[in-house]
Amino acid sequence: MQQPLPFDQALSAVPQFSVPAFVFVRHARARRYVIRVRHDGTVRVTIPRRGSKREACAFADSQLTWIRNELARVRERPLQSPDDRQALAAGEQRSRARRELPERLLALAAQHGLTVARISVRNQRWRWGSCSRGGHVCLNWRLVTVPDWVRDYVLLHELMHLKRMDHSRKFWQLVAGACPGYQQARTWLRAHDSLLSWGC
Repeated sequence: MQQPLPFDQALSAVPQFSVPAFVFVRHARARRYVIRVRHDGTVRVTIPRRGSKREACAFADSQLTWIRNELARVRERPLQSPDDRQALAAGEQRSRARRELPERLLALAAQHGLTVARISVRNQRWRWGSCSRGGHVCLNWRLVTVPDWVRDYVLLHELMHLKRMDHSRKFWQLVAGACPGYQQARTWLRAHDSLLSWGC
Protein backbone atom coordinates (compact mmCIF):
# COMPACT_ATOMS: atom_id res chain seq x y z
CA MET A 1 0.00 0.00 0.00
CA GLN A 2 1.39 3.38 -1.00
CA GLN A 3 2.16 5.63 1.93
CA PRO A 4 0.55 9.08 1.85
CA LEU A 5 2.85 11.94 1.06
CA PRO A 6 3.73 14.41 3.80
CA PHE A 7 1.35 17.34 3.80
CA ASP A 8 3.55 19.81 1.93
CA GLN A 9 4.63 17.24 -0.68
CA ALA A 10 1.06 16.12 -1.29
CA LEU A 11 -0.04 19.68 -1.92
CA SER A 12 2.81 20.15 -4.37
CA ALA A 13 1.33 17.32 -6.46
CA VAL A 14 -1.74 19.41 -7.24
CA PRO A 15 -1.55 20.64 -10.87
CA GLN A 16 -0.80 24.36 -11.29
CA PHE A 17 -0.19 24.72 -7.55
CA SER A 18 3.31 23.25 -7.39
CA VAL A 19 4.33 25.86 -4.82
CA PRO A 20 1.12 26.78 -3.01
CA ALA A 21 1.17 29.69 -0.62
CA PHE A 22 0.46 28.06 2.74
CA VAL A 23 -0.18 30.47 5.58
CA PHE A 24 -0.71 29.92 9.32
CA VAL A 25 -2.59 32.70 11.11
CA ARG A 26 -3.17 32.75 14.85
CA HIS A 27 -6.41 34.41 15.91
CA ALA A 28 -7.32 35.07 19.54
CA ARG A 29 -11.05 34.93 18.84
CA ALA A 30 -11.00 31.69 16.87
CA ARG A 31 -12.46 28.70 18.72
CA ARG A 32 -11.26 26.00 16.36
CA TYR A 33 -8.87 25.31 13.51
CA VAL A 34 -10.19 26.58 10.19
CA ILE A 35 -8.85 26.00 6.67
CA ARG A 36 -9.67 28.30 3.81
CA VAL A 37 -8.50 28.05 0.21
CA ARG A 38 -8.51 31.48 -1.35
CA HIS A 39 -8.96 32.47 -4.98
CA ASP A 40 -5.19 32.77 -5.54
CA GLY A 41 -4.47 29.25 -4.28
CA THR A 42 -3.37 30.35 -0.83
CA VAL A 43 -4.15 27.71 1.80
CA ARG A 44 -4.84 29.58 5.03
CA VAL A 45 -5.01 27.79 8.37
CA THR A 46 -6.38 29.72 11.34
CA ILE A 47 -4.98 28.66 14.72
CA PRO A 48 -7.16 29.31 17.79
CA ARG A 49 -5.78 31.04 20.87
CA ARG A 50 -4.91 27.82 22.69
CA GLY A 51 -3.85 25.95 19.57
CA SER A 52 -0.42 25.11 18.20
CA LYS A 53 1.17 25.00 14.79
CA ARG A 54 1.82 21.28 15.21
CA GLU A 55 -1.88 20.63 15.78
CA ALA A 56 -2.71 22.96 12.88
CA CYS A 57 -0.48 20.89 10.58
CA ALA A 58 -2.10 17.67 11.77
CA PHE A 59 -5.56 19.14 11.17
CA ALA A 60 -4.56 20.33 7.70
CA ASP A 61 -3.15 16.87 6.94
CA SER A 62 -6.50 15.31 7.89
CA GLN A 63 -8.24 17.67 5.45
CA LEU A 64 -5.85 17.05 2.57
CA THR A 65 -8.47 15.58 0.23
CA TRP A 66 -10.75 18.56 0.73
CA ILE A 67 -7.87 20.98 0.22
CA ARG A 68 -6.87 19.31 -3.05
CA ASN A 69 -10.46 19.44 -4.28
CA GLU A 70 -10.72 23.12 -3.40
CA LEU A 71 -7.44 23.88 -5.16
CA ALA A 72 -8.74 22.11 -8.24
CA ARG A 73 -11.94 24.19 -8.12
CA VAL A 74 -9.88 27.37 -7.88
CA ARG A 75 -7.83 26.31 -10.88
CA GLU A 76 -10.94 25.67 -12.97
CA ARG A 77 -12.89 28.74 -11.86
CA PRO A 78 -13.63 31.22 -14.69
CA LEU A 79 -11.22 34.15 -14.62
CA GLN A 80 -14.02 36.69 -14.46
CA SER A 81 -16.09 35.13 -11.69
CA PRO A 82 -17.58 37.48 -9.06
CA ASP A 83 -14.95 36.28 -6.57
CA ASP A 84 -12.16 37.13 -8.98
CA ARG A 85 -13.58 40.59 -9.64
CA GLN A 86 -13.87 41.22 -5.91
CA ALA A 87 -10.31 40.00 -5.37
CA LEU A 88 -9.04 42.29 -8.12
CA ALA A 89 -10.89 45.25 -6.61
CA ALA A 90 -9.55 44.43 -3.14
CA GLY A 91 -6.01 44.18 -4.49
CA GLU A 92 -6.30 47.59 -6.11
CA GLN A 93 -7.66 49.08 -2.87
CA ARG A 94 -4.80 47.58 -0.86
CA SER A 95 -2.28 49.19 -3.20
CA ARG A 96 -4.10 52.48 -2.86
CA ALA A 97 -4.12 52.12 0.94
CA ARG A 98 -0.35 51.59 1.05
CA ARG A 99 0.09 54.79 -0.94
CA GLU A 100 -2.45 57.03 0.77
CA LEU A 101 -2.88 56.04 4.41
CA PRO A 102 0.71 56.58 5.64
CA GLU A 103 0.83 59.96 3.90
CA ARG A 104 -2.41 61.09 5.52
CA LEU A 105 -1.38 59.78 8.94
CA LEU A 106 1.91 61.67 8.83
CA ALA A 107 0.11 64.86 7.76
CA LEU A 108 -2.27 64.63 10.73
CA ALA A 109 0.59 63.78 13.06
CA ALA A 110 2.45 66.90 11.94
CA GLN A 111 -0.64 69.04 12.56
CA HIS A 112 -0.74 67.84 16.16
CA GLY A 113 3.00 67.88 16.80
CA LEU A 114 3.27 64.11 17.08
CA THR A 115 5.92 61.70 15.86
CA VAL A 116 5.09 58.26 14.49
CA ALA A 117 7.88 55.71 14.73
CA ARG A 118 6.51 53.24 12.20
CA ILE A 119 3.42 52.76 10.02
CA SER A 120 2.00 49.45 8.78
CA VAL A 121 -0.99 48.89 6.52
CA ARG A 122 -2.44 45.46 7.25
CA ASN A 123 -5.33 43.12 6.59
CA GLN A 124 -6.84 43.36 10.07
CA ARG A 125 -10.12 41.48 10.50
CA TRP A 126 -11.31 42.81 13.85
CA ARG A 127 -10.13 46.41 14.11
CA TRP A 128 -9.60 49.52 12.03
CA GLY A 129 -6.29 50.46 13.59
CA SER A 130 -3.94 50.08 16.52
CA CYS A 131 -1.02 51.89 18.14
CA SER A 132 1.80 50.46 20.24
CA ARG A 133 3.63 52.16 23.08
CA GLY A 134 6.65 52.40 20.80
CA GLY A 135 4.75 54.58 18.32
CA HIS A 136 4.01 51.86 15.74
CA VAL A 137 0.64 52.60 14.12
CA CYS A 138 -1.10 49.80 12.22
CA LEU A 139 -3.92 50.73 9.86
CA ASN A 140 -6.53 48.55 8.21
CA TRP A 141 -6.27 48.85 4.42
CA ARG A 142 -10.08 49.04 4.21
CA LEU A 143 -9.90 52.60 5.58
CA VAL A 144 -9.58 53.76 1.98
CA THR A 145 -13.13 52.50 1.38
CA VAL A 146 -14.79 54.64 4.08
CA PRO A 147 -15.65 58.37 3.94
CA ASP A 148 -12.67 60.68 4.48
CA TRP A 149 -14.05 62.09 7.73
CA VAL A 150 -14.44 58.58 9.15
CA ARG A 151 -10.95 57.61 8.01
CA ASP A 152 -9.49 60.71 9.66
CA TYR A 153 -11.24 59.87 12.92
CA VAL A 154 -9.57 56.45 13.00
CA LEU A 155 -6.19 57.96 12.22
CA LEU A 156 -6.58 60.65 14.88
CA HIS A 157 -7.80 58.07 17.38
CA GLU A 158 -4.60 56.09 16.94
CA LEU A 159 -2.47 59.24 17.04
CA MET A 160 -4.01 60.26 20.36
CA HIS A 161 -2.76 56.95 21.75
CA LEU A 162 0.71 58.40 21.34
CA LYS A 163 -0.30 60.72 24.17
CA ARG A 164 -2.34 58.29 26.23
CA MET A 165 -2.37 54.48 25.89
CA ASP A 166 -5.83 53.79 27.25
CA HIS A 167 -9.48 54.60 26.63
CA SER A 168 -10.05 56.66 29.73
CA ARG A 169 -12.09 59.85 29.90
CA LYS A 170 -8.90 61.86 29.41
CA PHE A 171 -8.13 59.92 26.25
CA TRP A 172 -11.57 60.66 24.79
CA GLN A 173 -11.09 64.31 25.66
CA LEU A 174 -7.94 64.25 23.54
CA VAL A 175 -9.88 62.63 20.69
CA ALA A 176 -12.68 65.20 20.98
CA GLY A 177 -10.15 68.02 20.79
CA ALA A 178 -8.53 66.59 17.66
CA CYS A 179 -11.74 65.35 16.02
CA PRO A 180 -14.88 67.16 17.27
CA GLY A 181 -17.24 64.94 15.27
CA TYR A 182 -15.78 61.68 16.45
CA GLN A 183 -19.07 60.37 17.88
CA GLN A 184 -20.67 60.41 14.44
CA ALA A 185 -17.66 58.62 12.99
CA ARG A 186 -17.88 55.91 15.67
CA THR A 187 -21.58 55.47 14.91
CA TRP A 188 -20.81 55.13 11.20
CA LEU A 189 -18.17 52.47 11.86
CA ARG A 190 -20.49 50.44 14.10
CA ALA A 191 -23.17 50.55 11.42
CA HIS A 192 -20.71 49.39 8.76
CA ASP A 193 -18.62 46.86 10.67
CA SER A 194 -19.33 44.30 7.93
CA LEU A 195 -16.72 46.14 5.85
CA LEU A 196 -14.05 44.54 8.03
CA SER A 197 -14.62 41.25 6.19
CA TRP A 198 -14.69 42.75 2.70
CA GLY A 199 -12.01 41.54 0.33
CA CYS A 200 -10.69 38.83 2.66
